[in-house]
Amino acid sequence: MALPCVLRPPRCRLRPPPLALLSRPARHRSLLTTAAATSKGRKQAKESRSLPEPSWEERLANAVTPLWRLPYQEQLQVKYESQRKILQTLASRLEELGIDAQKPGGLCCPLQPVVPSPIINGYRNKSTFSVNRGPDGNPKTVGLYVGTGRERNIVCVKANHVENIPSKHKQVAQCYEEFICRSPLDSCILFHEGGHWRELVVRTTSRGHTMATITFHPQQLGQEALAAQKALLKEFFTCGPGAVCALTSLYFQESTMTRCSHEQSPYQLLHGAPHIFEELLGLKFRISPDAFFQVNTSGAAVLYQAVGELCQATGDTVLLDICCGTGTIGLSLAHRVSKVIGVEVVEKAVEDAEWNAAFNGISNCEFHSGKAEAVLPQLLASWEDARPLVAVVNPSRAGLHYRVVRAIRSCRSIRRLLYISCKPEGEAMRNFLELCCPPDPRKKLAGEPFAPVLAIPFDMFPHTVHCELVLLFTR
Repeated sequence: MALPCVLRPPRCRLRPPPLALLSRPARHRSLLTTAAATSKGRKQAKESRSLPEPSWEERLANAVTPLWRLPYQEQLQVKYESQRKILQTLASRLEELGIDAQKPGGLCCPLQPVVPSPIINGYRNKSTFSVNRGPDGNPKTVGLYVGTGRERNIVCVKANHVENIPSKHKQVAQCYEEFICRSPLDSCILFHEGGHWRELVVRTTSRGHTMATITFHPQQLGQEALAAQKALLKEFFTCGPGAVCALTSLYFQESTMTRCSHEQSPYQLLHGAPHIFEELLGLKFRISPDAFFQVNTSGAAVLYQAVGELCQATGDTVLLDICCGTGTIGLSLAHRVSKVIGVEVVEKAVEDAEWNAAFNGISNCEFHSGKAEAVLPQLLASWEDARPLVAVVNPSRAGLHYRVVRAIRSCRSIRRLLYISCKPEGEAMRNFLELCCPPDPRKKLAGEPFAPVLAIPFDMFPHTVHCELVLLFTR
């Protein structure tokens, strides 16, 4: 199988990380000062007591981007090893099911080196900021959390020193904090205790567009009072100190829940254009406030090019893009296939995908709005198309619903499947086993099982322990 140049192993192979590095806990707490269980560790801990305590900014950086102190090549080594262990675990789990899946190194399939991100710092195109008490006690601090709810030690720290967040996002967060500090309304830290100002989401594109979405708990405010707050917010970001942010779009959402979709509570446009736009692989994409778009745009371009090669699509291939978001994968591969069928639960994202197809002059795509577990079984149950059918799935961390896996297995036309996961050790592992296990009448898993044949990690999240794993299955 011919692979793109980005998938070929580099001339200097990545060496396994030092054993001392591999033995560190998953969250890399060793990047902080911690006491070890061994006598040597206790001695080091004793010596470390004389060192100054890390600042709150350092604690935040350690929590959000635990690899930020490591040179980038060492970060890639850490991630390669973590993906190797995941494939070893999958091989062992398949062996338990009676499947001979052991390959060299105890892996279930060959693992290529981690494909690096073209951009290492400030690569995120979307950041979510919380509002809570800061280290200084300010209840209107806009930043990211340090601590856990279980230990009741949560502190909201400004993200000024977090490497993966671009300066534009930090600027908008600082302006939002300035606005709510001027406001007589309290921040909403706990719903039952009242307060109003909540989350901020900032999205940017390589075209220079910036979208800010502010979540607000209305509590008992009437429509007149709500209108006044929206007017003040708009004035601040268009004529006041916030004008420095040069927002392309300013959205406001009234929400009484932790997370709220557009259908549950509409996003209200206070200023600017309803969408921002991004360019990727020569195509233009429209993005709505709640639409999914890969958080690392330059990394996504490398990922999608590789996916196109792995699909081995020909002119008569039909591409099934499950959890398609705004249609980025399907549309970027539309010129290689005869037809693209996308399925996405977010209605606004489907509207974006349809607009993207029309704007880019792509006519061989159709998109279906709804939960994949409701749409896909109906779509594939009556599938009689003789053309080759290749499936690409890119679900959230919750993985695929078992009905989706069941529908894929039962469709004989699908011989090739690419599973893209940002957390393969989580619910995706369950999906892998469901795809590969022998037919199981109890779980209604019929059809010929798939087998993993190649794994390629992509570093979409530098400085963190995460990466995007593309796992190719065939049958």
